[in-house]
Amino acid sequence: MSDTLKRPTLAAFAVAALLGACGGGGSNPFGNPPAVENAPGTGGQKLSYAYFQRCVFPIFLAQLPIHQGNVSSINTCAGSGCHDNTNGAGGSFRVISTAAVVDVNDPANTPDMIRATDMYKNFYSAQAATVLGAPTQSRLLNKPLVNGVLHGGGIVFDTPADPNAAVIAFWISRPVPAGHDEFSPSANNLFTPPDPITGACNTQ
Repeated sequence: MSDTLKRPTLAAFAVAALLGACGGGGSNPFGNPPAVENAPGTGGQKLSYAYFQRCVFPIFLAQLPIHQGNVSSINTCAGSGCHDNTNGAGGSFRVISTAAVVDVNDPANTPDMIRATDMYKNFYSAQAATVLGAPTQSRLLNKPLVNGVLHGGGIVFDTPADPNAAVIAFWISRPVPAGHDEFSPSANNLFTPPDPITGACNTQ
C-alpha cells in the first residue's frame, strides 16, 4: 500500500479511537454517549416560613419608590404589572397579595395545613428565587437591586443597605438547620424576642 493511501486510513483510525475515548456509546465511536444521570441533591435545607410571613412578605405589599432611567414612581412588587399572581408580568416569581397570615404558634395549624395556604404559595415562590445561604447570588435580591441582572420593574432598592433589602438578605442567609423543616422553632432566633408572632425581625 502506498504512503498516500496509508495516511488517511491511519488518520481515520486515530479519530475513531479518540471519539471512543470521549464516551462514544457501544462499539460505534460515532454514536451518542450514554444518558447522563445527575446525582440527587443532598442538602435539602429550607428557609424559615415564619420569618418570610412576618418580615419578608410585607415588603412585597409595600408602596416602594421605583427608579427606571430618569423616571421615579411608586409601586408594589405585588402590583398587577409586576408579580401579581393573576396578571403580573414579572416572570416566575408570583405573589398572592390577599394571602392571610397563619398563626404558626397554633398547634392546630399543622405543616400540611399551612402548605395548602396562599401564604405558603408565596413563600414557596419566593424561596424558589433564592440560592439558600447566598443572598448575593439570589434573584429575589439581585433583581430589585438591578445587581448584574435586568429587572423590568426598575431599581427598587438603591443599595444593599436598604432596610428592605437587608431583611431579604438576612432571610436568605439563614436557612434552617439540615434535617429541620421550614416551620422549625430553631428559626425563632431570627426574631427578638425569639417569637415569630411578637418578635421583631432581626437583620444581623
